[in-house]
Amino acid sequence: MSLSRRTFLQASSAALVANPAFAAGAWPTKPLKILIPFAPGGTSDVIARLISKPLGELLGTTVIIENKTGANGIIAAQATVTATDEHTIMLTDMSSLAISPLVTKEMPYKQADLKGATLLAYSPHLLVANPSVQAANMKELVALSKTRPMNVSSAGSGSANHLGVVDIALNSGLKWQHVPFRGGAAALSDTMAGNTQLCLNGMLATMPMVQSGRLKVIGVSKRTRTALLPNVPTIAEQGVKDFESGTYQGVAIPASMPKANAEKLSAALIQVIRAPELRARLTEAGAEVMTSTPQETNDFLAREAKRWAGVIQRAGTQLEGNV
Repeated sequence: MSLSRRTFLQASSAALVANPAFAAGAWPTKPLKILIPFAPGGTSDVIARLISKPLGELLGTTVIIENKTGANGIIAAQATVTATDEHTIMLTDMSSLAISPLVTKEMPYKQADLKGATLLAYSPHLLVANPSVQAANMKELVALSKTRPMNVSSAGSGSANHLGVVDIALNSGLKWQHVPFRGGAAALSDTMAGNTQLCLNGMLATMPMVQSGRLKVIGVSKRTRTALLPNVPTIAEQGVKDFESGTYQGVAIPASMPKANAEKLSAALIQVIRAPELRARLTEAGAEVMTSTPQETNDFLAREAKRWAGVIQRAGTQLEGNV
């Protein structure tokens, strides 16, 4: 069943009511600002708008969302690190956050200045194509790319979407050229328009375009098939051995945020995202609730950095394509 973005957000915002235990205390004392490093319409943006109202009600404050795009999240991350108000946080694809220092020579902030609060949700990537692409599976796609290399859009250079395609190409022989954008929504729009042929993007933001027929699915990045697309094989099933990727949405905070405030924020975020109705809505849209303690979140970032560093090393000069 197709679920409109507006219905999705409105229904879920009513899932929680204020909790005096969270609203009490010295923090927050002013509106909480959530920075989104990508343009409106992408997975991070959808989840931020989904949780903003119930999170504000739970904490007893207003939640403001600001889309601060550029440099694959580095600009938003820097703004989070340098904020001195103790009320600025970032909701992002945590894999991309871990990757940024690996592909950026001069980072404007120290990685130690940013830490994780919690993961929120996992949404597998869908490898989607413009309907005009004459391929229905990975075998046909790779064969076609050898006669006509694929232009592949992504949420930005160094994003998990981008490096996911690098990994696929290294293990399948796909011939491709990278076309980066400022977020998944813009990347999807370009592929729908036919300017690019392929896009690897989070299921939550991509499913509406698949359901409307504006994009077709080549494969799913989970280890197992997804219930929403039971007839679509995984990318691993189609010969890219053990391939798995996705968008792991979570919240990052300045390392300078007092521990008590960070723990209160983490607990509130977890309560909001775990609300039964909200969880059900996410599942219906193709995402799974996935929460973690601050330490578990930091451990996740370290594992992701190690995984993608290996892909970058294997790719060598082919990070932006192999044609």
